[in-house]
Amino acid sequence: MTRPANGAVAVGSRCPEVPVESPAAGRQSEEAAASIPGPEPRPDGGAGAIAAAGGLHTYQLQLHAAYGPVVRFQLPGVEWAVSVADPVLLEATARLDERPDALFAFLDPLCEAGNIQVMPAAEHAPWRRLLLSVLAGRPSHERHFARFTALTTQLADRWAERADRRPVELQKDLTALSLRMICAYALGSEIADPESVIAAFEEVLTEHLGRLYETPGGDAQEGRAEQAAGGVKAAKAARALAHLRATVDQVVTAHRTVDRTGAGTGNGTDRTDRSDLIGVLLAAGERPARIRDTVMMTMLAAHHTTGVAVSWTLYLLGRHPEVAARVADELDRVLGDRAAPDYPDLRRLTYLEMTLKEAMRLYPPGPYGAREAVEPLLLGGHLIPAGATVFYPIWAVHMNPDYWPQPEKFLPERFAPDEVAKRPRLAHIPFGFGPRSCEGAGLAMIEAELVLAVLLKRFRFRPAPGHQVTPIERFVLWAADDIRMNVSRRSPG
Repeated sequence: MTRPANGAVAVGSRCPEVPVESPAAGRQSEEAAASIPGPEPRPDGGAGAIAAAGGLHTYQLQLHAAYGPVVRFQLPGVEWAVSVADPVLLEATARLDERPDALFAFLDPLCEAGNIQVMPAAEHAPWRRLLLSVLAGRPSHERHFARFTALTTQLADRWAERADRRPVELQKDLTALSLRMICAYALGSEIADPESVIAAFEEVLTEHLGRLYETPGGDAQEGRAEQAAGGVKAAKAARALAHLRATVDQVVTAHRTVDRTGAGTGNGTDRTDRSDLIGVLLAAGERPARIRDTVMMTMLAAHHTTGVAVSWTLYLLGRHPEVAARVADELDRVLGDRAAPDYPDLRRLTYLEMTLKEAMRLYPPGPYGAREAVEPLLLGGHLIPAGATVFYPIWAVHMNPDYWPQPEKFLPERFAPDEVAKRPRLAHIPFGFGPRSCEGAGLAMIEAELVLAVLLKRFRFRPAPGHQVTPIERFVLWAADDIRMNVSRRSPG
């Protein structure tokens, strides 16, 4: 087994693609399915093996290194789990449009109109088209770009005050920045106290994600203490969630008032404005509960992913000053004396984009995804039964040496156009793929490139001496004890 320097494990060799079939169910199906390679069953349902590996993300890397591109494994609460780490084979699963309910049940309390993450395919498709019309569109990106720039500049100014004095905690500061960005994006200027919304959202997130990853106490007394503390935290999170929903209702009411009176626009709000998320949801006739759920899930998805993607990118640049110097040269050439890019400048920052994509290959924000097979699939010579949970081990796909030579190395040149053309379409999937891929991928890239451009124009980053960076899974690929970096001024801010 090869273990790269960044803690990942390289994946085994690929298999030729096998067409999708729909064979009959029954004993023959079960026998064929049992032929998929994987570890021996354990009495604990696989929980111990996952814990010993450090989490499902690293367990999948180990599985594919040991057993090849298609692996069967145990997962508590899931009867059939199969992981597919070859991008050619993944094409055969690209149309799967159902998600396993059990894996997303922790989000149920955040949704009033049904868990958006496991929405049935027939209901999900029109909702997805609606979101893409806003989140993926240039009008939306351009409208909010100046606000995003101002928020990023505020963070850069705070970092400038502590430059050369003490390390910054990248994840803490950058996830807070991404939350402020998505709050401004989703709720606009109608909210009177954005900081209270941000605090409430963090309270809700801490409670529900913390519950997902908590470890039970060691004895009865500890258990009772944890239960009491958990009750207090749950009540506090419930109040915070009510505050968030009330805030969204206030924004919806403000939109409807403007629609009726035309206040502030002269002729009323254009309800087909594709830069206004809540306006588009209202125009489509979405019910209030679904609007609240959509805003919550949009904030949840954007909060961590963009912040951690930028954090890992700066971490890698700090460890590879030669790459950072090339990024800085490009920024100087494109921006000149300006401290921040304009929206059109991003298209000219090609090496910066390549660097971000390579960072998301080595440290994908979401290390895996999952779908449910609604009918049997013949995949890589193996039969996947209907009802199986099919995992897309994004980190393992990104470390597959058949498509990524020396996968542990940080090489932004992998994303030069001629190199990209040599690889299968699904060799790089930081935002997933298919009908359940991230609707906000385009917005996330705009945000991340902007933040990187502003910060790298002003600062140099170096790892804080003695600080250990360990990737763990906390809904996203997180660093266990943050990523502490020393920041020095590169040029006058």
